[in-house]
Amino acid sequence: MKHWILAALLLGIAGPAVRGESPATGARWTQKQFIITFWCPPPATAEALARVAAEGFNLTWTPPEGLDAAARHHLRAMLQSPLLQTAVLDDAAKRAELDALIQRVKNHPALEAYFLTDEPGAGAFAGLGRLAAYLRERDPQHLAYINLFPTYANEQQLGVSADAADRARVGYPTDFAGVDSSDQTVLRYREHLKQFVEIVKPDLISYDHYHFLKASDGKQYFLNLGLIRRAALEAGKPFLNIIQADTIEKSWRLPDADELRWLVFTTMAYGGRGISYFTYWGPKAYNGLYQDGQPAPLLQPVVALNKEIAKFGPALMELESLGAYQTAPLPYGAEGLPSPGSVQIAGKGAFVVGVFGQSGRASSFMIVNRYYRQAQAATVRVMIPGRKLQELDRKTGEWTRGKTLNRKRVVEVKLAPGDGRLFRVSK
Repeated sequence: MKHWILAALLLGIAGPAVRGESPATGARWTQKQFIITFWCPPPATAEALARVAAEGFNLTWTPPEGLDAAARHHLRAMLQSPLLQTAVLDDAAKRAELDALIQRVKNHPALEAYFLTDEPGAGAFAGLGRLAAYLRERDPQHLAYINLFPTYANEQQLGVSADAADRARVGYPTDFAGVDSSDQTVLRYREHLKQFVEIVKPDLISYDHYHFLKASDGKQYFLNLGLIRRAALEAGKPFLNIIQADTIEKSWRLPDADELRWLVFTTMAYGGRGISYFTYWGPKAYNGLYQDGQPAPLLQPVVALNKEIAKFGPALMELESLGAYQTAPLPYGAEGLPSPGSVQIAGKGAFVVGVFGQSGRASSFMIVNRYYRQAQAATVRVMIPGRKLQELDRKTGEWTRGKTLNRKRVVEVKLAPGDGRLFRVSK
């Protein structure tokens, strides 16, 4: 879906030397901050990147010559270059150019990642694994970034045959969110993820899923989120969700502020470590955040949301995702709250509950309003050991002093449409 956009962006990119150095330490890329980024970057000018930084994004995309401007505005950068292709490794001259590019940029203070490709089929994994390993050998501190298809991609797109999906049924976890173990969509996608992790050995799992349609909402959003979460946990890697912020496809509707909030907070409740908006920059026909160089109305809600994400991010980065549950009626692919469990919800209402902690021990939880059209209040019983309930302040990023839990350990949590709140239990 995004291939043709990226091809246009990459045309004519040169690779001049860049300035700036940072000490090369560490063995392999590890995520240091919650990622807030986008697809379809603006021109890598000082003016455009100043806006990007002011809007609360912390990662932009740029050709080599834009790295200095990114650094001046304290942005991390995803490098784009025609040399970052698998075919380059089989061309000695091109491979030498790639080596020279890596040497020029690998110590630059803005560099975070190399962009490799978008939505590859499984048939491309061997080549991408080779390219990722090549980059990692020469520059282990920076991410080789690849984005994956959503669950609703077809068999040809995923590159996984029905036979492979049938073989994947062996050892299929019967506890996964009540999903039918014969569901070919699930089996194909799990096999696609399995091959990606085993062959490419990624340091981050990124995917896109576009949920909001003109006629209705999609049916697989939580299924996709749950499958990605599980794959990321099994691989011991973070994941990033690319969310809908345009109407490039005629069947899509443009999300409003509450729907965007819903996408962000459900991702965080499931343990996501990054949000990317599709799209940021482009013509009016994209209906993205900038249209023909001018900000669109949706930009301001995104800016406000980014400020909140930046406050939640540090706390979430210190926590492990221990569970992602929902109240009945369960969407397909969602797992119900266990009983007994760390958090229980009484009464009516549709909620997502993310349980977090450290070293496998629960200490925190996030409650998200699954309704993006109306406010709700959740009656929550907190079973995590401790006396005091603290909340993450979305304006300061600090934990509140908290309140002592009552004898029944029950608290009412009020939630705006699509919103989420993060709590922890302390002594």
